[in-house]
Amino acid sequence: MNATLQLARRRCTCLLPLAGWLVACSVHAQSAPTQSDWGGAGLLQTATARMADEGEIAFTASQVTPYTRYNFTLQPLPWLEGIIRYTDIGNRPYGPAPLSGNQSYKDKSIDVKVRLWQESHYLPELAVGIRDVGGTGLFSSEYVVSNKRFGPVDASLGLAWGYAGSRGDISNPLDIFSDRFAIRPAASKTTGDFSSSDYFRGPTALFGGISYQTPWQALVLKLEYEGNDYKHEPQNNNQKQRTPINLGVVYRLNRNIDLSLAFERGTTAMFGFTLHTNLAEGTGPTKVLDPPLPARVQTPPTQSPEQVNWATVSSELQSNAGIKVSEVSRRGSELLITGEQQRYFYPAKGVGRAARVLDNQLGSDIDWYTVVDTRKGTPVVATSVQRQSFDDLLDHNIDLSTFRRSVEQDAPLPQSEEVLYQAPLKKFDGGFSLTYGQSVGGPDGFILYQVAANYDANYYFRPNLWWSGDVSANLINNYDKFTYTAPSDLPRVRTDIRYYLTSSTITMPDFQLTTARLLGNDLYGMAYGGMLESMFGGVGGEVLYRPMGDRWAIGTDLNWVKQRGFDQDFSFLSYHVVTGHVTGYWDTGYKDVTLAVSVGRYLAGDWGTTIDVSREFRNGVRMGAYATLTNVDGQQFGEGSFDKGIYVSIPFDLMLPSSHTSSAGILWQPLLRDGGAQLSKRYTLYGLTSDRDGDNFEDNLQQITE
Repeated sequence: MNATLQLARRRCTCLLPLAGWLVACSVHAQSAPTQSDWGGAGLLQTATARMADEGEIAFTASQVTPYTRYNFTLQPLPWLEGIIRYTDIGNRPYGPAPLSGNQSYKDKSIDVKVRLWQESHYLPELAVGIRDVGGTGLFSSEYVVSNKRFGPVDASLGLAWGYAGSRGDISNPLDIFSDRFAIRPAASKTTGDFSSSDYFRGPTALFGGISYQTPWQALVLKLEYEGNDYKHEPQNNNQKQRTPINLGVVYRLNRNIDLSLAFERGTTAMFGFTLHTNLAEGTGPTKVLDPPLPARVQTPPTQSPEQVNWATVSSELQSNAGIKVSEVSRRGSELLITGEQQRYFYPAKGVGRAARVLDNQLGSDIDWYTVVDTRKGTPVVATSVQRQSFDDLLDHNIDLSTFRRSVEQDAPLPQSEEVLYQAPLKKFDGGFSLTYGQSVGGPDGFILYQVAANYDANYYFRPNLWWSGDVSANLINNYDKFTYTAPSDLPRVRTDIRYYLTSSTITMPDFQLTTARLLGNDLYGMAYGGMLESMFGGVGGEVLYRPMGDRWAIGTDLNWVKQRGFDQDFSFLSYHVVTGHVTGYWDTGYKDVTLAVSVGRYLAGDWGTTIDVSREFRNGVRMGAYATLTNVDGQQFGEGSFDKGIYVSIPFDLMLPSSHTSSAGILWQPLLRDGGAQLSKRYTLYGLTSDRDGDNFEDNLQQITE
């Protein structure tokens, strides 16, 4: 099956803001290193030890006959660079003409580069990298490279194994440890293997070069010596090389666009461009479509909470602070607003606006404001603000760090309270959205895409018992080309995807009844039944223990599901399975890196483990990767050997002129197979209780005045 690039369909309203923001946004940061033809910081054909700022992403396209490369580079950590790549080999067919027509061959791969140490006064910067770490192995290579800067000149020198070192004019220095390093095995025939036993084996070659930052800031010159002699190209596609010296130039049009031109192999021109930006430093456009901040009254109010028209105030809290109020209560000199945040991604902004609204209504007998945040009627976190300290912050009498000492975040606990107002339950809500999905790099076509119109609806029987459904209507697609069904030795829990995408114009991806509740102190539970995703329906439940203030959580889910009919209606096929996992979550405390490990049974009946590692930046952008290993061996799993993927989540708040609670999620899977497949649930308790992680509140506390 071809690779997939998906955007989270339930959370997207429009993808145009995402594309425009990636191309056009400008952030205040030092210029990123220039990219190589292969993506990642480098010269032309060779990598360097340099790294971009953490949070940087880049898309690079380069063409040097017969190869056209499309590279997507991520910098999740200051010392870690990852690259997703598609290589178009223009003079080789993808496959038999009846299947692929005249489409040229496409190779997909993942690269990883790790910096070992940074440049110092005496020592060069040093990095080690692996190219094609989990792909076909056609271009697999490993390298060690160093860099030293001399004014405007940045010099690199490295040693390469495999494709990048195919000149092979130096014996492997690792021979001193073992004779096995002298010979490099042939490329793996099992696509997607991590063939770690093959790394750093075989003859090697030196590579290196310089980049020169000219006095004209926009212009960078490059000169390199590469270690590939093009006599051992994959698919017997050897190329003529007159010289291993390549020359190039980069013109930096602005902070976000680089244009490249080079002469390589002494025979061939290279053209390329790079679009890049820093997601971690993005603050988003001015929120001109948000409601204005509540004006502060000149004369302080004197009325007690019992005298306030809470129905009117609740309406203002929803329209201005984004809080859909379910209850207002009093506990001595503390006023509590219980409800769900529906507008602001950054909790501090909603709390600050709520405090402004309340300041204009309440007399001096209230000293504290507490916002009890709920999700689907389930209490998650209580945020308390001392009223006088908040006023002092607005009047610039104290700074933000001083104010922080008067803010508390606690687990919501039932206590004796005087209920002042209970809002009537709004039974129904719904809305339209556009979604986009695509499959990349398959034999039917390099890009298969679909644009659909969706109507997503919820009906609430109680605040924590609701029905949700989603109807999707196909608008534009080219999935009529989708004729390839991947071979599989497992139950077809995912590889029948083409039938689900092409059998019906109107589909119903979701139709389920869900209930969630707080079972005890820090213990949550959820049960659900119906059409749980586009391919499976059934019943299930989940329990999560997530202590307030701790950096860990543990949960388990158990589901009985049956495969849905291809029309995504109320019909079912015969296959059914019991699936579920025990999952542990750990915020490592290092740069907001979270590790999630799931152990259990997957949709195809296989048993195994999924490891997910992600980094969340201060503004809510998340970059992550996962891998699943099960008791299905690589041969039975098929192409890809095991399930894996890379994803990025970007808050819409960073892209649009109005505030939003949701995010655009981009998932890249090199292959979609049946092994290691998990149920794609609409709701998870870890997601519903995300505000228990106080980092988003802490990191964006300055927004409490916005």
